[in-house]
Amino acid sequence: MTRYIAFLRAINLGAHRKFPKDAIRACVEGAGFRDVATHINTGNVLLSTSRRSRASVENALEEAFLADRGFPVPTIAFRPEELVEVVRAGEELATGRPEVVRHYVSLLKEEPGPGVSAQVTDATEPGVAVLVVGRAVHVVTDHVLGQGGPQSDRLERLLGVATTRNQTVLSALVQKWC
Repeated sequence: MTRYIAFLRAINLGAHRKFPKDAIRACVEGAGFRDVATHINTGNVLLSTSRRSRASVENALEEAFLADRGFPVPTIAFRPEELVEVVRAGEELATGRPEVVRHYVSLLKEEPGPGVSAQVTDATEPGVAVLVVGRAVHVVTDHVLGQGGPQSDRLERLLGVATTRNQTVLSALVQKWC
């Protein structure tokens, strides 16, 4: 059995995309996954599966979520060791930056192509540092950004399907599940 941590995008925002964590857990179990656990109500799910492909896991979850909720729920999965690397890269980026006010991490469905890192950096505002590492984009700021994290619509146009968490949540998941 392979373990994955799945991150659901755009749930529990407003009145129309409700997906409580107990319903998520039941849906994931109903789709045949095992050892299912959730963390807070933002769509963080631990699961075990005999599926070998990350894409297969994501597709199966997305199909189950659509059938259960009636709306698409883009899902991005990482193996625990991959998430450990994401958190470690974020810690290194924040080291020696006492001015850090926020640290967001956009988790990507697909790894961006060459040259995208420079485009992402060019799309940010002053006081924002960006680091693209594999399927994660770390954004540290010296001020509070607007709602939705680090210009998430602009990042998604450059990087494809993504969901954003803060470094604190990802660190907690590594402590709890990895």
